[in-house]
Amino acid sequence: MYQAEKMIPLTKQYRCIHSKSCQCTKGHLNEDVIYLVFQQMNWNPNAIASLSCTCKWFDDLAKRVLWKEFCRTRAPKMMQDLQSGGSHSVDGNWRALGKLLIYCSGCTKGSLFNGVHVPGHFVYRTRFSRTSGKSFLLPQCRTDVLYVSDPCEHLDQGDEGDIGFFRGIFKSFAMSKVKKMLIRRGAKFHPTEMCPYCKAKLWNMSQAEMIPLSASCRLGAYEDCVEYYVCLNGHLLGMCTLLPLSDSEEASEFE
Repeated sequence: MYQAEKMIPLTKQYRCIHSKSCQCTKGHLNEDVIYLVFQQMNWNPNAIASLSCTCKWFDDLAKRVLWKEFCRTRAPKMMQDLQSGGSHSVDGNWRALGKLLIYCSGCTKGSLFNGVHVPGHFVYRTRFSRTSGKSFLLPQCRTDVLYVSDPCEHLDQGDEGDIGFFRGIFKSFAMSKVKKMLIRRGAKFHPTEMCPYCKAKLWNMSQAEMIPLSASCRLGAYEDCVEYYVCLNGHLLGMCTLLPLSDSEEASEFE
């Protein structure tokens, strides 16, 4: 055991520089070693989250490196596109994007989507589409790049019927036409709720009258039952009331 410990490379830092309460009194493993360990684990998100809770040094490493590799592995083409144009980071940080890829935020009563209570939950696999994203943008904003997920369906929700939650991410949101239009229209932030992925303030796209009819067609939802928000970092989250299957198939013919 002693020999094994001697073989593990440690940093020269004998005390965590980020926190006096850190328990890592003998230093931290070399970043390259941690990288190789998590690479062998295929960037397991549960393991990354657990490591982040250990101390601030590990949390910083997870934000800078591990969540980035998780995102690149889970959605390589999407990540390549989001980073194209010379950008080496993603709006809202890699951990927020990693959470968005695998977590449906749901909703609690009295928050973003009134009258609906569906607990947030992890999803095994979700498809994000740049083509679908065009349907969520007004015609004058369709040069923006937006990736949107298929709706996460929650059936038989009482008076609300069958509902779907969807989420998405803008590329370079700070320079997008959507953000400029929101500002030009004087859109207000939600007074209390924050983005569940990065804790940034949220704009209500319904209030700004920026939800096109094509969004309901793409989702297979009722026209007046689609609502979504966009945060300052370009994360999108929304909810819709889904049409019965036969009706949604008919609606898709007119998209």
